[in-house]
Formats: sequence, C-alpha cells, structure tokens
Amino acid sequence: MWLWILIIAATVWLDQLTKWLAVTFLQGNPSVPIIPEVFQLTYLENPGAAFGMLQNNRWVFLIVSTVGIIAVYLYLAIKRPSSRLLCLALSFIVGGGIGNMIDRVLLGYVVDFFDFCLIHFAIFNVADSFVCVGAGMLALWVILDTVAEEKKIKAAKAAAARQGEEKPHE
Repeated sequence: MWLWILIIAATVWLDQLTKWLAVTFLQGNPSVPIIPEVFQLTYLENPGAAFGMLQNNRWVFLIVSTVGIIAVYLYLAIKRPSSRLLCLALSFIVGGGIGNMIDRVLLGYVVDFFDFCLIHFAIFNVADSFVCVGAGMLALWVILDTVAEEKKIKAAKAAAARQGEEKPHE
C-alpha cells in the first residue's frame, strides 16, 4: 500500500509543481509555442470541471470530487487489489483528483496550461493527464480482467466436459 500512497503523493507533487511553474512563468504572458501551431503552453484559470465544462459550479465539483477520491482510495486501501495495473490506475486517478481539488479549494479555479492548438482541444494540466491516463488504464484492466475470467470459465467448462467423457456410462 505504501507504494500506491507514494505514487499518489508524487502525482500531486508533480501537478502542483507544474502549476506553480505555470503561474510563475506563464500567467500574464502570451502563449509559449513548443511545437509551432501544434502544442503550446497557455496559462488559463478554469473555474469549471474537466476541460472547462460546467463553469462556476465549484461546490458541486468539490463534493463530487471528494466523494470520488475517498471512495477510490478506500477501495484501494481496503480491498488491496492484487493487480498492479488496477492499483496504479486508481493511484493516478486519486492523485490527479487531489491535485485539481487543491486548486479548487485554495484558488476557486484550476490552473491549466497544456494547449494542443492543432486540434483545438481544451487546455489542461498534469492532474487532468493523470486522471485520463488512470481512467484509460482502468478501462484496459477491465478488458484484460474480463478476458481472463472468460478464459477461466471456458477452461472450467472444457475440463468438466472432458471429465464427463471419461466416466463410464452404466
């Protein structure tokens, strides 16, 4: 469990460090092109949810985020899943959720700065990235776990059928 707590803490630390850097070097300045017309750093204060949805509903996000973060963390701490993929996915989701919650509580908005201008995607941050990667990993785990369970069921049915064929009929 300590590994997952460390990963959660590292996720929050990395998120808060990059947001501090964004505030320090980007706030009040024009966008900084990294790959011209593809990717740039753009300072944005986002009072909404993920990717700017539902602007100015801070308390809704705080309540929903708190319940979600606590539920996922408790699942991780109490159930102690054996799958490292699942634990890593949940740790990323919790860490990213905490990172954005810190901003909402202290600032009333979330600091965003990654700007993929090529596809006109929403500006986002490290916490958003961890939540999305964690959600993708969780989806992958669900698929892999479902396939593994189906294989077990098929193997058990095949074994039962073979066992039934081996018994002499009276």
